[in-house]
Parts: sequence; structure tokens; C-alpha cells
Amino acid sequence: MSASCELPPQPVVACALPGAAAPASSERTWRAPGAQERYEILRRAKSVAIVGASENAARASFFVATYLLGSSPYDVYFVNPRAKSILGRPVYASLADLPVVPDIVDVFRRHDDLPGVAREAVDAGASALWLQLGSWNEDAAAVAEEAGLAVVMDRCIKIEHARFHGGLHLAGFDTGVISSRRQLLSR
Repeated sequence: MSASCELPPQPVVACALPGAAAPASSERTWRAPGAQERYEILRRAKSVAIVGASENAARASFFVATYLLGSSPYDVYFVNPRAKSILGRPVYASLADLPVVPDIVDVFRRHDDLPGVAREAVDAGASALWLQLGSWNEDAAAVAEEAGLAVVMDRCIKIEHARFHGGLHLAGFDTGVISSRRQLLSR
């Protein structure tokens, strides 16, 4: 094979999909809150509105809702204009329709929808805008922060709550067992 037919080496990105571009970390200019700040947001909150909540048990929003209802002290509200009930609770069409002012607005929506949801969170009087894992939108963060809301992006509220309250395990739940010994599999 001649040298003219060889392709130049491509950068390897761990966990990248084939053909996906490497993440451009230089595009991120917003400063994420540290662990103590995230803990304080969760500690102060009494209510969480999940925007983009789904009744589909395979969706991340459903899993988060189940966790928050069963393992947190929060009053949890669901926002989805196409659903009527999730986990036996009413679903509201928008943040403006909620019967309370939510402390945290936890968002499961497409990237392009995030600035609009941030404006709705501001209008609703929320204290914090929380964008789930994989969600990063500096325009949405700017809208929320300009109005005085705390902002968390690209973090799962379930994971963060569990981490700060001793309920995080490799599989995502607390086994109640503390041990350095490996479990033996029975044959």
C-alpha cells in the first residue's frame, strides 16, 4: 500500500458514537455549580416540577419521578401537555398551570426547547432550573440566572439527591450493605 492511500490518524473519543464529532469543551463557558451549591439547592427545595414528565416507564423522566416520589421529601408535580396522569397523579399542561410555585424546575426536553422552558420557570417564580444529564444550553442558563434562578445543567437530580443522602450505589440504588468483600455466586 502506498503512503498516498493512507488516511491520517483520527482522534479517538471514548464512548463516542461512530462518526460523532469530539465534544468541543471550549464551547462551554458557563460555570457549573459545585457540589456544595448543588447540595444547597436540593436542601432548600420543597417542591420539584418535572417538565417533560412521561408516563412511559422506559423514559428517564419516569424513573426520576418514581425515585423522587419514593425517596425524597419533595412535593412532585408533572408537566406535560399531552398526558393526563402519571403515577396516579395529575399532570399539568404548563408551569403556569401548577397549583404551587415550584422550587426546582427539572427539565426533560429537547435542546431547542430549553430557553423557552427557562422563561416559563422564571415566569412561574421558580428558584432553580435543573437540566438533566445530556442537557446543556447556555442561553437557557443565561435567561434563568439573569432572573436570579440557580442553574444546574447536565446533572441528574435523582443521582445528585441520592449521592448527597447516602442512597447511591453502582446500580443506582442503596443495597443497605457496606462491605469490601465480593459476593460469591452460587453454582
